[in-house]
Amino acid sequence: MRRRAIPLTAAALALAAAAISAPAATADDAPAPAAPAASDGGADDRHRPRLYTPAANPDAYTQALELVRAGQYRDAAGILAMVRTPQAVWFGDQSPAEVEREARQVVRDADGDTVVFSLYNVPGRDCSGYSGGGANTTAEYKAWVDAVARGIGRSEAIVILETDSLALIPSDCGQDDAQGTKTAARYAEVNYAIDRLEPLRGTRVYLDTGHPGWHGPDSITPRLLKGGIAKATGFFTNVSNYNTDSANSWYGKLVSACVAYAGEGGDTRQCPHQSWPREQADEWIAANVRTPSYRWKHFVTDSSRNGQGPWVPPPGKYTDPQDWCNPPNRGLGARPTLRTGDPLQDARLWIKIPGESDGLCLRGTPGPEDPERGMVDPKAGDWFREQALELVRLADPPVLPGS
Repeated sequence: MRRRAIPLTAAALALAAAAISAPAATADDAPAPAAPAASDGGADDRHRPRLYTPAANPDAYTQALELVRAGQYRDAAGILAMVRTPQAVWFGDQSPAEVEREARQVVRDADGDTVVFSLYNVPGRDCSGYSGGGANTTAEYKAWVDAVARGIGRSEAIVILETDSLALIPSDCGQDDAQGTKTAARYAEVNYAIDRLEPLRGTRVYLDTGHPGWHGPDSITPRLLKGGIAKATGFFTNVSNYNTDSANSWYGKLVSACVAYAGEGGDTRQCPHQSWPREQADEWIAANVRTPSYRWKHFVTDSSRNGQGPWVPPPGKYTDPQDWCNPPNRGLGARPTLRTGDPLQDARLWIKIPGESDGLCLRGTPGPEDPERGMVDPKAGDWFREQALELVRLADPPVLPGS
């Protein structure tokens, strides 16, 4: 569960507020007011759905307080604006009793706002890599999902169901046997979670597609079908990655069209790839997909760290660049919203918690330092001060007015 605020929070906020209102030495250094906590709020939005903002990682407030003490008022305000923006609540590794209690507490705190729950506990998650862990057995996972469902109850919720669960199945990473037992179990686990969560009154479930730089519609659509996409609201893309909003929405349309085409009996190998010219792909869809677009599956995207787009590693510098792992000089992306202007895209969200590390990035070197940063990266999920400042300073659009 997301950490609860500690007394230091109030101190950091008070100091930052005082700093923001203090006279600036120069116009270039003048701090701007912090961004509102929820981009979906406002006088005209009182009766519209709003996204929930959870309590932040306490280390973010510690960093903001230290920045204020150092006189870096604008950076402090940026960190606070970042963590006061709606973000996902991640659950994984808790016992069923713990996750039920914590989910119930979150929806109580949300008080009617829509909570984004990112569930991350499927057996064999992340191919037992940087974020390895999860339930030990299918039976354990089912009990855990049952507890999540009880905790959510009848509240408004978006469920991001198991990042990498379909884009990275056990057979992809040599974890399976010749019979495909673990991969079959993965599909059964995802299907069970849909069956348990999607029927909840206020809950919408979205399945994993990786991101546009990974799978094409032809390869991810069969996995979505096996994973139960027909029973879910839709799918998600770009979680913890850096692809642009344009790339994500185009990919979402292509995957949605391919799912519809497959539902008509079409061969997914014929579906347009994201590398096709858009005009050619649109012509193919118009000629081959008979299902009207209002019946296609919807999607949500992650814009938490895509303000500068993907990182392009220096050519030939690394044997394994790990372009997904704490890449340098990235920025926050567009603020979360439930009104995207795209009839297929239900939301743009901050699913990955910006400011939290992806793990120890060695990029094919012996380590222990990240050679791109010249330091040892924090372990996955820990607060990464240097990266947090990069995200704030390079945010696009800016996280603070006047940037």
